[in-house]
Amino acid sequence: MRADLELYRYRAWDNRLPIRWPGGARLAFWVAPNIEFYELEPPANPTRRAWPRPVPDVRGYATRDYGNRVGHMRMMELLDRYGVRGSVSLSAAVCDHHPEIIELCAARGWEFFSHGIYNTRYTYGMDEAQERAMIEDSVAAIARHTGQRCAGYLAPALTHTERTLDLFAEAGGIYTCDLFHDDQPTRVRVRSGKPFVSVPYSLELNDTIAYVVNRIEPRRYGEMIKQAFDRLYREGEQGGTVMCVPLHAYQVAHPHRIRAFEDALAYVVGHAGVWLATGREIAEHYLEHYYDLDLARAETGRRAGDATP
Repeated sequence: MRADLELYRYRAWDNRLPIRWPGGARLAFWVAPNIEFYELEPPANPTRRAWPRPVPDVRGYATRDYGNRVGHMRMMELLDRYGVRGSVSLSAAVCDHHPEIIELCAARGWEFFSHGIYNTRYTYGMDEAQERAMIEDSVAAIARHTGQRCAGYLAPALTHTERTLDLFAEAGGIYTCDLFHDDQPTRVRVRSGKPFVSVPYSLELNDTIAYVVNRIEPRRYGEMIKQAFDRLYREGEQGGTVMCVPLHAYQVAHPHRIRAFEDALAYVVGHAGVWLATGREIAEHYLEHYYDLDLARAETGRRAGDATP
């Protein structure tokens, strides 16, 4: 029995892809605002509770509602100021509950990708037909409300099954954010054989992980973003890297936190050689220019005795 996921091939540090982003940029920078909807009293999941406190968890619900009522405007205006388009990790239920937020994002030319239907409904315990229906429903809702055929997927609340990537590729998707294993895009093996890629998405720079899990203060969070950028920018000179900052309006956009993120954002965009991209653009550039090279290197490794796809 194999101990790995069999989704991607190991690629050593000295065998990085010689990626160059548009304009010769060494680093692709993208921001992923998670625009989500949390139900006050969601259906029970047999594996994971939606709320840490007894339902109804008014405190948890109201905190997230703050993001959709207030925080999203602060976050949007800040990204506008620095010329950064968001790639929205979207709970598709927002299209029905808060269509005005969707309209604001669409007017800015932001990308929308699927984050399931509700962030309080998990794929744990779903059979294949149920998960397929959930994925297809989210893709259809995004297309109906935005006119976009979503390219990317992040499983709701980071819950997924061994079939998730296969099902999303079969629904027409081209990239996943659910693998956190590299600073470059990676070819991913799916059962349909369709070209599919992992676009780097950071848990360490995710504001919810920083503020809630690791209890980082705002100033330190801003410093982390700058330090991550410095390292990836330097390493990107040898082969283009990707930096993602995942955000939640109910975290980063509180009045006492937004300044630290603004300082970090100004630092990043103040450098030459940075491509301000969307997740879709990063995936499409890799697929067009580097997917075949990545595949060829995998075939070479296989002939040399490396059986990993």
